[in-house]
Amino acid sequence: MSRTKGNHEARRRDVSEAVWRVLVAHGFGGLTMRAVAVELDATTGLLTHYFPTKRDLVAYALDLLERRSAARPRRAADTGLPAVRAALLDILPLTDEATDSNRIWVSSWDAALANPELSGDYASKYAQSRDKLCDLVAAAQQLGELPDGDPARIAAGAQSFVLGLVVQALFDPPAFPPHRQAELLDDYLATLTFPPSSRGHQAASS
Repeated sequence: MSRTKGNHEARRRDVSEAVWRVLVAHGFGGLTMRAVAVELDATTGLLTHYFPTKRDLVAYALDLLERRSAARPRRAADTGLPAVRAALLDILPLTDEATDSNRIWVSSWDAALANPELSGDYASKYAQSRDKLCDLVAAAQQLGELPDGDPARIAAGAQSFVLGLVVQALFDPPAFPPHRQAELLDDYLATLTFPPSSRGHQAASS
């Protein structure tokens, strides 16, 4: 029985890898039973053992994407502004792996918007991300590395900035290579560190 179980688990891993390769190559729009079966060199009939319906396949793909994203190595940083910067850098498509994950996430937005249950799930995920970022912002404020202000509002603005940068980098990689993404993020963080009123005051004093 253990050998049968081992074969089953190995087959599930094969299916997962096939689903992932289809997502990387074609996004959620190209995720079909047939595409996964071709990638797996199997029949669609075999796949129905794992995914009775297309909805089951999509749900599995979303779960796989979330697990892969969660397992991706994260940058280590101390508390304060470096931790805020590291968290935002982790979102950007700065490596091949991060680019693949972001391409799949963006391609999944259409499926999520068309499904109220998925829309709510996505909204919850982004809210959790903002909450974590809010805690990092608040810690940076306590250290005096960011000015006073509503940390939740600052976190929402920062998340919106990096998500917009993700989209631009995916659509136009030559214009937004990794080093430029990092530079633009640093420019954005500088506007938080030195608000316009402070910059004007500094210029008048110099």
